[in-house]
Amino acid sequence: MQIYMVGGAVRDRLLGRPVHDHDWVVVGATPEHMAAQGYLPVGRDFPVFLHPETREEYALARTERKSGRGYRGFVVQASPDVTLEEDLARRDLTINAIAAPADWTGAGAVFDPYHGTRDLQARVLRHVTDAFREDPVRILRVARFAARFTDFTVAPETLALMRAMVEAGEADHLVPERVWQELARGLMEDKPSRMFEVLRACGALAVLLPEVERLWGVPQRAEYHPEVDTGVHLMMVLDMSARLAAPLAVRFACLTHDLGKGTTPADVLPRHIGHEQRSSKLLKGVAERLRVPVDCRETADVVAREHGNIHRSGDLGAAALLRLLERCDALRKPARFADVLLACECDARGRLGFEEAPYPPRGRLAAALQAALALPTAEVAARAAAAGVRGPQVGEWIRRAREDALAQWLRGG
Repeated sequence: MQIYMVGGAVRDRLLGRPVHDHDWVVVGATPEHMAAQGYLPVGRDFPVFLHPETREEYALARTERKSGRGYRGFVVQASPDVTLEEDLARRDLTINAIAAPADWTGAGAVFDPYHGTRDLQARVLRHVTDAFREDPVRILRVARFAARFTDFTVAPETLALMRAMVEAGEADHLVPERVWQELARGLMEDKPSRMFEVLRACGALAVLLPEVERLWGVPQRAEYHPEVDTGVHLMMVLDMSARLAAPLAVRFACLTHDLGKGTTPADVLPRHIGHEQRSSKLLKGVAERLRVPVDCRETADVVAREHGNIHRSGDLGAAALLRLLERCDALRKPARFADVLLACECDARGRLGFEEAPYPPRGRLAAALQAALALPTAEVAARAAAAGVRGPQVGEWIRRAREDALAQWLRGG
């Protein structure tokens, strides 16, 4: 039984990046051998065990053989006869197919049969073997790694292989949960735009997110969007969300806020009248198809519907401000409203020449919400009851009091 450190831990240590977790592969062992030493079996599709003390995952060396469509169509063989090189051969990229002794700290030799260290030095994302084509999830993983390692390029032969996989229909068989998982991870990388650039280059974006793909080539009014192209603007917005360290719900909202511009009739371009409602409808379809978590889809819906109104909120009076806060459900969900405002800032600054510009609506609307929330609603309700007001009319009293509070706030007092 021999234990090796593999994958991301080795790669990141060679790159001088922080190592957050470890992957281990065990050569020459059986499940019974692992159990006898106290390892806990957890793998459903292949033998994976938890270390009895560290709880890190240890996988038996294995090979995989394609047996059907999609990423689940595999026959897995794990036995003491599987070598380390055979196990590494089934991995996606050469930079992830490097192994090191269990006690390796970054110095000394590594086991690198597929020249991953060479590709690390050359800053190249390259597939290990032609077996790459057997798992369409790897298309998404390469795109995600491009978003993480921003100075790496995808090897031409790897991109060609990814394109061939898409043309063969492999991407059609990806299950929603895996698409969302990889998409969410890519959105949280340092430069999420690169994920979509790679997916476009191999044709996968048109299969997985046609609503996003169709935004390229759609013009916008140059006085508001000097970058003109809607797809280019979208990538700038996503990268701004990374620059501002936005959470996932904000980044997904950024991705979907302008989907409606892809369905604007050609005869009215470059104007996009009513695109907000179309964006909301389209993103709901995306969210259902990919089974996006509720917090992400709800935040994205508010941003899609209201980002234009939030951008133009500087001249709103008390009544209009209150209506905007109500449409955003800000009074009940102030934390989500803060995310909505951050997404709107990403949208405003994700434009050519506006990257360093201030975004006053974010601070102004946050302050307006605090003024509305500061109203002592219990006292207002008590006054209404003393005046004989009952039922829904009490809510109307509170609403008028909030409008008065906002009017007072606008006057500076």
